Amino acid sequence: METYGAEPTSSATQKRVGIAEFAVTDGGAVLSTSGLGSCLGVALYDERAGVAGLIHTMLPAAPEDCPNPVKYTDTGIDTLLAAMAAEGATTANVTAKLAGASAMFDFDSQEESIGDRNVAVAHEVFDQRSIPIVAEDVGGDSGRSIKFRGDTGELLIVSSGNETRL
Repeated sequence: METYGAEPTSSATQKRVGIAEFAVTDGGAVLSTSGLGSCLGVALYDERAGVAGLIHTMLPAAPEDCPNPVKYTDTGIDTLLAAMAAEGATTANVTAKLAGASAMFDFDSQEESIGDRNVAVAHEVFDQRSIPIVAEDVGGDSGRSIKFRGDTGELLIVSSGNETRL
């Protein structure tokens, strides 16, 4: 396994992101989430501004009257981008990394899975906003946990005891 930088030190601020939640840092905090089954973890980074954000979305597309836009990939990404902009990020400088979106349920194998639809919607949103997806670890049939370093943009993914760095 290749290593692209040191593990976050114990002195680094840690921010936990729950399901249908997001966090933004301009101070280099480590943003983390777990329980990414069919859910999608979206890590955004503006290196120039030193602003990073992480969101844990559940479903692909929000209904018109959704009470929590962060629950959905389409509206969640826009919510995260707006929060990052408030901290000084510029959409033109943002890059994206994706993780999760597994086919976790028996019915997922019979049609396009929720995870597949989450990834497709994320690609569509990023294409529309000209934001490059620079790395992704999506699909499969096992869950993932991730740590996103706000100081470097490095994404550590743990899945069934295996680690991947993007």
